[in-house]
Amino acid sequence: MNKLFRQRFDELEAQAIPVESSKKTCHSEVFGSGESIDSDLFLNWKVKVKNLLSKVCGEESQHFQQFKKDDKGTGYTTFKNLKAIFLAAKEDFEGGYLSSMKTLVQAEVFDSELEQAKELLNNSYCTAAAVIAGIVLETALRELCDKNGIPYGKLDKMNADLTKSGIYSKLVQKQITALADIRNSAAHGKPDEFTKQDVTNMIRDVNQFLLNHLIN
Repeated sequence: MNKLFRQRFDELEAQAIPVESSKKTCHSEVFGSGESIDSDLFLNWKVKVKNLLSKVCGEESQHFQQFKKDDKGTGYTTFKNLKAIFLAAKEDFEGGYLSSMKTLVQAEVFDSELEQAKELLNNSYCTAAAVIAGIVLETALRELCDKNGIPYGKLDKMNADLTKSGIYSKLVQKQITALADIRNSAAHGKPDEFTKQDVTNMIRDVNQFLLNHLIN
């Protein structure tokens, strides 16, 4: 099973809890009683789920089409319907019933590479782990460039171009630069310029970057 998408499904299932907890009963002389939820929390959750379904299931899938069809209101009933569709997609994904797509294949490659980096790190091969995590990071930047019509270049240039295009913030750009510095030190045989904890954090941060920018 693809770990990145599984993690995202789990995150969004957890994020549905505060949306549901915000439910309250409203009374109106015109419309009578009804149940409402926090509209900002609902919108935030809904946009993320819709994006995930488009990538995992495909926009022509029954899951995505039903989600789109039922996305007509802002109340609790709408949320309940959309949550049911989301959970059905999650169950099908976990059962391996969704069709394979390029995004799924790429994410599976990322999973495998990061697992390899973790295994090397656990066996004290910090330099090799940092190099592999750096390859995953650079590949992810290439994927983002592909999606947004940005030409390939060296990592620093892609990082700058993606920031300039508004794909992510300057704060993320600085983080990418710091991760690239660790990768460069490792690739040039300078293990004294980073620690095992630096590489541990690097693998974690690369994984989170994938979740935030290629899946989120």
